[in-house]
Amino acid sequence: MSQPQATGLFVTDLSCRRDERLLFSGLSFNVQPGQVLLLEGSNGSGKTSLLRILCGFRSADSGECRWDGIPLDQSDYFAETAYVGHADGSKKELTVLENLRFALALSAPGAYSIAQALQKVQLAGFDDNLVQTLSAGQKRRLSLARLLITRQRLWILDEPFTSLDRQGIELIESLMMAHTGQGGMVILTSHHELSLPHIHLQRIHLDTCH
Repeated sequence: MSQPQATGLFVTDLSCRRDERLLFSGLSFNVQPGQVLLLEGSNGSGKTSLLRILCGFRSADSGECRWDGIPLDQSDYFAETAYVGHADGSKKELTVLENLRFALALSAPGAYSIAQALQKVQLAGFDDNLVQTLSAGQKRRLSLARLLITRQRLWILDEPFTSLDRQGIELIESLMMAHTGQGGMVILTSHHELSLPHIHLQRIHLDTCH
């Protein structure tokens, strides 16, 4: 009898150096549908470097990553992954609506229309505003809207709560719960204590991965 296919992201024996300094080594984990992985550690422990490896922005020094049992570069991993980093990733010379239309043109449509997503992240009425006129918190909310209008199984979020008030933090937590509740996966870094009841939450402290 054949074994069921592994589903999700599987990382084995990953290591990373920066400027000849070992950030982490022997790092292995997996993230499967419905799960959240929180990466913790002091500044310089390699959290952002790990996210950059998972996004394909840089290579690991050793180790392997597989998506549904297949090496990342041979799978649909990058088409099924959304990344929100420290920078908001928006084109500042375009309007809110133009940015979202651009994002939608590059990805499969998600569960929310543009109008519904703007309503959800409390940016309704900002359609024609240039991104350069938005506050830092509003730009972060625009990044969240991009997650809602496109369909990706894995969200990779680097300090997503930055520049958000309590209401904005609760919004992201609710979006993560909804995403994982539908079989999605989340990997994030955060100094904020998460409130995700009934969610399978894993934690990795990179300071111990040497």
